[in-house]
Amino acid sequence: MKKTLLLATLLAAFVSCKDDKKVSEEKETAQTEKLAPVSDAMMENSIIYEANIRNYSPEGTFNAFTKDIPQLKKLGVKILWVMPIYPISMTKRKATGDKSIEDITDPQEKKKYLGSWYAISDYTAVNPDMGTLEDFQKLVKTAHDNGIYVILDWVANHTGWDHKWIKEHPEYYQHNAKGEVTEPMNPDTAELWGWTDVAKLEYTNKKVYEPMLNEMMYWVKEQGVDGFRCDVADNVPVDFWNYAIPKLKEVKPLFMLMESEKEHLLKGQFDMGYGFEAHHVMNDIAQGKKTVADWDKLMVHLSQKFEKDDIMMNLTSSHDENAWSGSEYERMGDAAETFAALTYVMPGMPLIYTGQEYDNKRRLKFFEQDPIDKKVGHMFGIYEKLGKLKNNNPALDGGKKSAPYKRIATSANIAVLAFDREKGEDKVVYIANLTAKPQTFTASVEGDYTNYMSGEKVALKKGQQFSFKPWEYWVLVK
Repeated sequence: MKKTLLLATLLAAFVSCKDDKKVSEEKETAQTEKLAPVSDAMMENSIIYEANIRNYSPEGTFNAFTKDIPQLKKLGVKILWVMPIYPISMTKRKATGDKSIEDITDPQEKKKYLGSWYAISDYTAVNPDMGTLEDFQKLVKTAHDNGIYVILDWVANHTGWDHKWIKEHPEYYQHNAKGEVTEPMNPDTAELWGWTDVAKLEYTNKKVYEPMLNEMMYWVKEQGVDGFRCDVADNVPVDFWNYAIPKLKEVKPLFMLMESEKEHLLKGQFDMGYGFEAHHVMNDIAQGKKTVADWDKLMVHLSQKFEKDDIMMNLTSSHDENAWSGSEYERMGDAAETFAALTYVMPGMPLIYTGQEYDNKRRLKFFEQDPIDKKVGHMFGIYEKLGKLKNNNPALDGGKKSAPYKRIATSANIAVLAFDREKGEDKVVYIANLTAKPQTFTASVEGDYTNYMSGEKVALKKGQQFSFKPWEYWVLVK
């Protein structure tokens, strides 16, 4: 009996000691995984991922996406931009580009049309098709545990037609000559955009400022998000952003991305804008409409347009580009990888849109579910490799203290883009044949490098001749 008691006591002590050790390890892990506040430093080497929850999986839910967040960490993602998660208005809900839900008579067919994420009926609720608020909270926690910040897509310009403000506060909205609430119109021409599923908010009435701020504040204070991607940000008066963003940042530091390239919006409030101009030049070069000479002009123009601490988001695709202009393979063809690499090594922050990491070549449907095929193919490894370089090499810093961009002359400047970026002892060189034809050329670059993508050592000598295949590119690391 005494032996039994002694054995039980020793076993209890062992289990207790093991449990204490486990708790201690869990506490230690929690401390090491605690996400630092948003800062200028984290913006330097970040990669941003646009999450289309509806089309990421057959389930189209938060939970189906959340389990793959560790995969995003492998890609070097540090900022997760989640497309709108809010309930979508049923009134005037779009079924296709030119048809609304009211035009569909078949009840079964109606069910598949989920509408536009940007026609919001309630800013502080979640779309039940995606899951529950608790599911979203789990997504945020999982992202934070993996060192990833979460920003929400925010639509301050308009609401869906079911939003309670239309009945309770019609004065918040733009009205036509008949006194009717209207859809958004082009501020320059007064012509309607064709966004029939949404109603335009009227910011000349400053009574809308505080309610809109309060809706944003809920997600920062109550749900712990780390910022916002602001839809059509330049259609909303600068006065509103100057009013709202500082108040939001009083709660905690935030990362603010604007869907705009208007330089005046980067003065003090937004951290990053869209690199639309670079994106369009990339498309045009890939299609043979422009040359490297046009890229050189663009880089001079951008250096004059923006301040040194302005950050631009570099993209080869996004939800709009994919849906309305086609996937990067449709627009860029065999040049898609070459330009993807360019988005990582040029100044700024690269974007990966849902499906790009899985070689998605389709236009994803905008108003209904159209899940990607999540099979690891060619580009996952490319993005993973480029992500490690972006995250860890200071020469690719692209934030408020961006490493400089220096053009390297070649004997084929119209066809070949070559430049370097250097910070401290680190240097990265990008050389690419941006044409659909083979190119033989010389470049003003010398020294011993590693061809980062292949791992080969490269010794470059003065006057050395290069022969590149169509769209071939090198990323050289010193």
